[in-house]
Amino acid sequence: MNALKSIFAWLGRFLDKARTIMLNLGTAFVLIFFTILIIGAFTSSGPEIKDPSGRVLFIAPSGTVVDQEVFSSDFLASLMADGSTDQIQTRDLIELIRTAAADDSIPAVFIDFSSTGFAGPTTAINIAKELKALRDSGKRVIAMNDRLTTTSYLMASQASEIWVHPVGSISVQGLGGMRPYQKELYENLKINFHNYSQGDFKSAVEGNTRTDMSDNDRLQREALLNPIWGEMKLLMAEGRGIESDDIQSFADNYVGFFGEAAMGNIKYAQANNIIDGTKSFPEFRQYMIEEFGLDEEAETETYKTISYNDYAKQIKEDESDSDNEIAVITVEGAIMEGEISQGVAGANGVVKQIRSAHEDENTKAIVFRVNSPGGSIIASEMMRDELFAAKNKGINVIVSMGDYAASGGVYISTPADYIFAEPTTITGSIGVAIALPTLENAMDYIGVNFDGVVTSKHGGWDPTQAIDDDLDKIFAAWGAGAYDRFVNFVAESRSQSFEDINKIAGGRVWIATSAKEIGLIDEIGGIDDAIAYAANMAELEDYQLEYYGQKLSPEELIIKELLENFDVSIGEPKVLTALNGLANIYETLTGIQQPKALLTCEDCLIDIN
Repeated sequence: MNALKSIFAWLGRFLDKARTIMLNLGTAFVLIFFTILIIGAFTSSGPEIKDPSGRVLFIAPSGTVVDQEVFSSDFLASLMADGSTDQIQTRDLIELIRTAAADDSIPAVFIDFSSTGFAGPTTAINIAKELKALRDSGKRVIAMNDRLTTTSYLMASQASEIWVHPVGSISVQGLGGMRPYQKELYENLKINFHNYSQGDFKSAVEGNTRTDMSDNDRLQREALLNPIWGEMKLLMAEGRGIESDDIQSFADNYVGFFGEAAMGNIKYAQANNIIDGTKSFPEFRQYMIEEFGLDEEAETETYKTISYNDYAKQIKEDESDSDNEIAVITVEGAIMEGEISQGVAGANGVVKQIRSAHEDENTKAIVFRVNSPGGSIIASEMMRDELFAAKNKGINVIVSMGDYAASGGVYISTPADYIFAEPTTITGSIGVAIALPTLENAMDYIGVNFDGVVTSKHGGWDPTQAIDDDLDKIFAAWGAGAYDRFVNFVAESRSQSFEDINKIAGGRVWIATSAKEIGLIDEIGGIDDAIAYAANMAELEDYQLEYYGQKLSPEELIIKELLENFDVSIGEPKVLTALNGLANIYETLTGIQQPKALLTCEDCLIDIN
């Protein structure tokens, strides 16, 4: 026994020393890394800014196009994140494209959106329209890809010419996808799901309570997907001088699920003017050299180019000395309590931004950009309350809806004086999602019983136990009360009766053109239209825009600038990725213990590849 204790004692000391050594090594590595960066910053002038004259502008965004860039509350942790989380602000990309269109010194623009994701279909459509305007300006636009999917082809189709590698991949799969229906799984696991959702169309939880899609959900999804897909097909077809039916035929009959070469796809695409032809990378390089000249400054033989990052550094920001400010505040992602992070519109952070705006005496109007399928009721209430605090000071609130502004996105829009939505914005879903799993059958099966002493009727209840009739009525009333409150808010904000809004509510999702017809929004238009309306409503002859986002400390700004200037990327250790996955599973399991009513619209999220 003493020998065993000695072994474990030695092992403990060894692990302590090993942990200390690893921690010291990690700290040393980080310090050395940033020391080299800082020394490099002071001993060099940084990357040389190229003269764009005569150079092909290379636009190849890597990351996701979003309305507003956000950072994790732990900035260093966000730097360690995978490169796929890089963010490109929509307004920055649009400004760059428009600047290039007016720049006579740029002979052509080369686009490659194969590594670009989009916040949603409306964002993708808007960028495609900007590329179309770039081409219509007379600028030569060239696309060359080794793979093209639905969204990257949508962008490429706006080019003057499209080239694909001879063994590249092209597949336009369209929109939508399959959803798992897990009722039988939960039955096999002896888990009961109790659905207290309000609204015949509120299908956020039906994947857990059904074995197939409900007729109502199918109806509303078709009403969303068909017009958005129709708009995408039209843009693709017009860009190539073909018919929308030609794009549909290609999507139906020439799939590319494996991301590898599909020779039949490329042959068909070339024969039917979906692309111009094929070129290997050396062939394309030589083609561009012949068209635009050899870059004598490059270390290897190539054509004259300038990256969109280098070009963006030369774009002068519009400076205004006006004391009148229009605050632009963005709600992007799931509405939750807490701070803002990627994919999460943290109510605490958004409320701080609204409060900062209305406490600034220069703020004359607020444009509230909503790009969210909803989320937490209390988080939505927090944002709504703060917007009313701004209105009580006489500050007008104009809402601009983006890709999605549904359920909780509608809820937080109710203080608006006027609501704009893009033509393909997804909105509505006025309903409440509540689904509560209980494990009494599973507990009985594995032989677990519960007993104890409580001082109230339901004081000892949790989801491991059955729901009795009284508790069932309480949960049902809870959902009904939240739903009635939601409908009343919308009715009041839209100057309609409860009965009228209730007819178009029920959790049903609407595309913006239909939402305008039924009075859920005021006008079809983008964020620029919302800003112009806000300026007019506030009677401003001059103004400047103040985009509210997360503020980095001076130290964080220095690190961010260094990493960008020296093109350094820090990859996330795989072990951290695995731990994040485990954390997500844990959060899902603990969610069973803490059921919540949500204003969320999972039906709104459209899969695009």
